[in-house]
Amino acid sequence: MSDSVLFLGTPAEVPALSRREERRRQTQDALIEAAMRLLAEKGFERTTTDEIATAAGISRRTLFRHFPTKADLVTAWTQQMTDVLTERVHACPPEMSPQEVIRVALEAVVPHMAKTREEALAFVRLIERDPGLRSVSLHKYACWEDTLTTVLVQRLPASEDRTLAARVAARSGIAAFRTAVDEWINVKGRVGLVTLIRRVLALQISCFRDA
Repeated sequence: MSDSVLFLGTPAEVPALSRREERRRQTQDALIEAAMRLLAEKGFERTTTDEIATAAGISRRTLFRHFPTKADLVTAWTQQMTDVLTERVHACPPEMSPQEVIRVALEAVVPHMAKTREEALAFVRLIERDPGLRSVSLHKYACWEDTLTTVLVQRLPASEDRTLAARVAARSGIAAFRTAVDEWINVKGRVGLVTLIRRVLALQISCFRDA
């Protein structure tokens, strides 16, 4: 995957849905997209639920039926990426090394952040830098770590510390991703996030090898 890959917004290959469920999914997607744009523009605390509902073209009552709080909207956005990472990591072939599994899974998330790189950067800056969303961001990373650990423990050589080693590898991968995201925000998106992920992962390997 390169930095030129399109930003898509939603995972590919979703199961077939009933017409009612499809309408529900479309409403939720519209709400998430409208909410993330407004929250990124105005900030979490300054954006009202009425503004989000208006932007999405629905009533306030409908908004609360789908998402009781603003934080739930942001959580739903992060869940989309968690679903992508989970699907991708389980699809990695058995011969792929743990290091490559981590890289491929983390890179798979990038095109699903938003429809454009500019929006993706704004959304990521919001969730990473807004104090009111810190718990949402940490929960997202915890879910990613658990998913990676579950897969990696099946790929590492059998040993007394295999589960612990899988957790170390998964957490190191998440730390690399967070470092790449911080740098992406700092350089205002002038360098692609996939490029930064690969750079940080390479530096991580180099630091341990040269220590």
